[in-house]
Amino acid sequence: MNQVLLTGRLTRDPEVRKLASGKTVTQFSLATNDYRSGSEKAEYHTIVTWDRLAEICGQYLGKGQLVSIAGRLQTRQWEDENKSRHWKTEIVASSVEMLSGKKKKDYAAESAAEALATQAAAMGIDAESAAFADSDSDAEDDDADDIEAEEELVAA
Repeated sequence: MNQVLLTGRLTRDPEVRKLASGKTVTQFSLATNDYRSGSEKAEYHTIVTWDRLAEICGQYLGKGQLVSIAGRLQTRQWEDENKSRHWKTEIVASSVEMLSGKKKKDYAAESAAEALATQAAAMGIDAESAAFADSDSDAEDDDADDIEAEEELVAA
């Protein structure tokens, strides 16, 4: 049985690519810790995701985030222009679970803003005229503006 379960932190932001076939592929590195005989050793793993999972990983994952990965091992082999053979073993993830808080983006606020815009459009209100935030205000002011805009839409 070829099954891998890992829990670790991303060492870099995922790299998202679109292939000519239209498929989406994301690649990132995961650091895990191995505790043996009183010492700790870091291991680094290359993780690959495909299609919708790749899009989700590219959108929501970021460096330093704690994740749990389930997948399978895959070894690729190729020959370069100098006729040298190369091998690369990576983990093709079938599921990725985010275990830590939001690091790459505050995507909860982003999805709330999208929901408000959708609700405003459904009510015939121009989303551009709704004051979500001033560009020169800080993050706390942005949150207050978002709450006010949400209250206005709910009241309407």
